[in-house]
Amino acid sequence: MNRLSYATLGSLPAGSRPLVDPRALGTRIVHLGLGAFHRAHQAVHTEQAEALHGGGWGIAGFSQRSRTVLDTLAPQDGLYSLTLRTPNGPRTRVIGQLTEVRHAVDDATRLRELLVRPDVTVVTTTVTEKGYGRAADGGLDTTAPPVAADLAGRPEPASVVGQLAHGLRARRTLDAPLSVVCCDNMADNGRVLARLVRAFVAASGWPDADALLDWITTRVAFPSTVVDRIVPATTGADRDAASTVLGVRDEGAVVGEPFTQWVLQDTFMAERPRWEDTGALFVPDVAPYQMMKLRLLNGAHTLLSCLGLADGGETVAGAMTAPWAEPVLRAYAAEVAGTLPAGLDADAYVDGLVARFANPAMRHLLRQIATDGSLKVTERWLPPLRELRAAGGSAPMLTGALAAWVRHTRDQDLNDPQADRIRAAWTGAPEAAVRELLTVLGASDLAEDTGFVASVGERIAALDAGGPMALL
Repeated sequence: MNRLSYATLGSLPAGSRPLVDPRALGTRIVHLGLGAFHRAHQAVHTEQAEALHGGGWGIAGFSQRSRTVLDTLAPQDGLYSLTLRTPNGPRTRVIGQLTEVRHAVDDATRLRELLVRPDVTVVTTTVTEKGYGRAADGGLDTTAPPVAADLAGRPEPASVVGQLAHGLRARRTLDAPLSVVCCDNMADNGRVLARLVRAFVAASGWPDADALLDWITTRVAFPSTVVDRIVPATTGADRDAASTVLGVRDEGAVVGEPFTQWVLQDTFMAERPRWEDTGALFVPDVAPYQMMKLRLLNGAHTLLSCLGLADGGETVAGAMTAPWAEPVLRAYAAEVAGTLPAGLDADAYVDGLVARFANPAMRHLLRQIATDGSLKVTERWLPPLRELRAAGGSAPMLTGALAAWVRHTRDQDLNDPQADRIRAAWTGAPEAAVRELLTVLGASDLAEDTGFVASVGERIAALDAGGPMALL
């Protein structure tokens, strides 16, 4: 079977072809972190905006570490298919918005060239929460190996903040405005990224650092965003199915759910695609939407992964068939909804979540969701837990959620940046393990609360004895 590429575009079924001719695009967006989520979300919105309004909004995608995605997409001229798994059957279409696929370090010269081009007016990022080099206090971790090496003068920066700082320094000579759009699941992600980039510049020792910081303030926007689409890891069967539909071999296939959400803070500094006509929402403040997504959707996902894996589950949809799943998720959501801003329709949102999670066409792996749990729990559960406790209320579901995560770290192999500390915590007594794990989460206040630690321990024992229903 021939490989998907520009040469085989004409052989694709009419309904599976890109919305625009990819060969007619320019390069006007740089994306850092060329993973499946970007290809199933921002790239799709951009292609739809291009089809509606034009503008030549091609995307140069840069991988940060692995070359696997480059080795996959380069022979395909950046083309790949997206299959939406609907309850009524899959829909597969080729996306052609990637004009270049590169490696951010190996192709650092090209990255710099693009970042100083005035017609490149948007940079987007999806490098996961742990990819930004944040310290425990939320600032820049200057001791993190990639960041430290970049600050020491490594010729080609390997950290995302280093790449952005170097690129902005070069762009300042043109005085061309730019918008840097973080699309990772971090609270107030635009402000976070702006803080980290500015901290890198301040620590750089560059003679023009102060002038660069002033220029960034006036000419570079860091809008915050909320992004949502479930994008499971692609399997060999997914690639085979997409290839069958297309009639050509697609090694870069991605899959996703039909639902997509993109909320953006309307503070862009330069020209951008008209994403608002593709369903994206531009608002003065994304915080309410961000909080609802982090605490309800992302928080429920993390809880479901901990409970589902312990219950022998493999996928989200499979776990949702268990009798405990919907009652536990709705009880969790009802408790957390009390911490959300007024004006949000949390009930409708939760109804949508239950339907999305239960979609039998999706194979979103619980183990994939459970990765980096120490980072996710800190953002998704601790803020509402603290707010409820500060208001004098109880938080039985959030306490139970923490117990489920603690129990998960005891019983499961971990893919977590704090894996060594977590494993070490379990060398002592169970109560000491709970205290240490709360400390790992940055929750020393909870670790020092003897009553709370005891409550978590009691919930772990209840889960051991009665399974997830014990949380109700």
